[in-house]
Amino acid sequence: MLIHEQTILSEDLFDKHFICDLSACKGACCVEGDAGAPLLPEEVERLEQEIESIKPYLTSEGLAVIEQRGISERDKDGDVVTTCRETGECSFAIYEQGVLACGIEKAFKAGATTFQKPISCHLYPIRISSVGDYEALNYHRWEVCKPACELGEKHKMPVYAFLKEALIRKYGEAWYTELTLIAKAFYKK
Repeated sequence: MLIHEQTILSEDLFDKHFICDLSACKGACCVEGDAGAPLLPEEVERLEQEIESIKPYLTSEGLAVIEQRGISERDKDGDVVTTCRETGECSFAIYEQGVLACGIEKAFKAGATTFQKPISCHLYPIRISSVGDYEALNYHRWEVCKPACELGEKHKMPVYAFLKEALIRKYGEAWYTELTLIAKAFYKK
């Protein structure tokens, strides 16, 4: 583990390789798992403010869940997550050419909303947990991402480099620039 400003970084972020391979997994992270996508309190607020602009980009099934149960709920651990359909898909998931995608992100790309998507989704396969005053960034491994690990290994793409845009969104350009210096100094990557 390394400490970088307000974060504790798993060495896996530098040592492991990853590139999403949607042609292989079909967006399984939007349907697999125990609950919906983790949401920060400010993300719940933003989604509630912008849901009307996002609705045209969602499926009728997702909309029905949102109308019935809302955009978020608490999972079995008490964390706030997106609601999910009975079939397991996130309420915001949409199918595009047989691959699950994010309706929020589609609305964002169309200019309908200023909210891109939950940071937990954007940062995946990094999961963040609180450790005192720090945020611990850990690499989450599971079988559905095996093709992403293989593709990342093939191209020698470290997890932190694959997630550059998301990490900059979360922590800023200066933080990420220092992260790359850490990677070069300690991991020669």
